[in-house]
Amino acid sequence: MTLTPVERMEALSTASGTAAVHVLVERCVAGEQAAWRSLHRRYQPTAVAVLRRLGVTPDQLEDVAQDVFINVFRYLPRFRHEADFQTWLYCICVSHARLARRRARAVSFLKRLLPSTGAEPAGQPLEEGQASRQLAQALDRLSDAERVVFVLFELEGLSGKEVADVVRCPPATVFRRLHDARKRFGAALDGGQG
Repeated sequence: MTLTPVERMEALSTASGTAAVHVLVERCVAGEQAAWRSLHRRYQPTAVAVLRRLGVTPDQLEDVAQDVFINVFRYLPRFRHEADFQTWLYCICVSHARLARRRARAVSFLKRLLPSTGAEPAGQPLEEGQASRQLAQALDRLSDAERVVFVLFELEGLSGKEVADVVRCPPATVFRRLHDARKRFGAALDGGQG
């Protein structure tokens, strides 16, 4: 049985490791679809496992893994072989896992705050896109100062002192802004003008 160049590369990769990955990356950059499929097949299980361990929920896992490989494909021409490819992949996974956790936190936060409209059947989950739009609209109603403290405290999970350090103001000012932001945010979700 004759092996294709990509299959030969995969066979060599177990023996020569870094050199084979370097060649595979170069072939991907050159536009070889078979090389791209091989790279994806080889590293996709690693990416999924890392994302899962980094806290990406099972319902988000497939989409986040796909986003990781979209970025790998997009930025592969910039990849320098100074670092190991897998290390570079881990960096991309960490970034996407962080974003996925933020989105999940924001959706969860909105689900707790949104009043029941009665239009949705009881227990039906809020669509992520709908929640994201409502979050963005409610955040747009806040002043810049309120928005910063609200996002950092409520959505990013920073402490009051950490927020004060970031925005360079006393903690009392942070909590006053946070109090105002919560009122306006709630009013925006209720449909009022705040």
